[in-house]
Amino acid sequence: MTNIIIAAGIALVIGMVGTPVWIRIVNRLGYGQMIREEGPEAHLNKRGTPTMGGTVFIVGSLLGYAAAHLVTGTAPTVSGMLVLFLMTGLGLVGFVDDYIKVFKQRSLGLRSGAKMIGIILVGVIFAVGSLNFPNGYDITPASPHLSFLRDFGPSIGAPIFVIWALLLIAAMSNGVNLTDGLDGLAAGPAGMVLAAYVIIGNWQLRNSCYDFALAPNCYSVRDPLDLAVVAAAVLGGVFGFLWWNAPPAKIFMGDTGSLALGGVLVGLAILTRTQFLLAILCGLIVMITLSVIIQVGGFKMTRKRVFKMAPLQHHFELSGWAETTIVVRFWLMSALFTAIGLGLFYLEWMPKK
Repeated sequence: MTNIIIAAGIALVIGMVGTPVWIRIVNRLGYGQMIREEGPEAHLNKRGTPTMGGTVFIVGSLLGYAAAHLVTGTAPTVSGMLVLFLMTGLGLVGFVDDYIKVFKQRSLGLRSGAKMIGIILVGVIFAVGSLNFPNGYDITPASPHLSFLRDFGPSIGAPIFVIWALLLIAAMSNGVNLTDGLDGLAAGPAGMVLAAYVIIGNWQLRNSCYDFALAPNCYSVRDPLDLAVVAAAVLGGVFGFLWWNAPPAKIFMGDTGSLALGGVLVGLAILTRTQFLLAILCGLIVMITLSVIIQVGGFKMTRKRVFKMAPLQHHFELSGWAETTIVVRFWLMSALFTAIGLGLFYLEWMPKK
């Protein structure tokens, strides 16, 4: 528990103090956000807002995690390092994308092919690494199984597992990117899911198969406590960033932050063996992503638009909702999805009578 508090506290302070420093640096360099012309007209006045704010909470998370282990004298685990690698690697891909946008003053950064190559490269290293490095119980950080509350069914094999992990990483990182269309809309729900993983990691530690081998519902997760530390560190960094990103935003996270957040959420889901549970915890992000798929697919089939604009938040903007109203109501929906996900996670521990 001490590790969790230190990691979250250090990352929070860095997020709160470091973000305004980063805002001044970005303003001095002239790295302001470019706005897509096809987006809502109300967004045009956001042009020039400092971006790449995800850099701050990525750095804060890494320093918070390192400080927690340094202060407590504990060694980092392979599981924790793998999730942080996935977050940082995808954040770097996003940073290059953001830099091209602000340097060339255009709304499009990396070409989609180059961006996907970067995501695949980082994702493959994470997926392959997670199936290696067994501990004393011969347990690797991940297993070649699908999972909901824990692993289920037969092994899908290492090659298919790597492809499955890549699909999850690409889907969630792009999903967070699509959600990041209004001030604070992505950071708030991501923070809620990270808080859920702090709770899940702690619960898995307290009901580990290595300490409670006879418990019928024990968890075979390799490093649950350190995964909770990672979640807490990123949560603290995101919370500190959200202070400045809340409407009206003083800074945007950019693809740097959205890809990194998608990565850390998938990394936590894979290594805590809760892959399908992530879809419920991130219900808002899934819903927003589906709105884009429905809009594009529906238009191709019928030449008619299902929504006034996709992603979903822009539909409500064009319907006359104020931006803060959309953000708060979507946060409430995200809180509900997160609560349902945690409820399902605890369901098997409820008394049967």
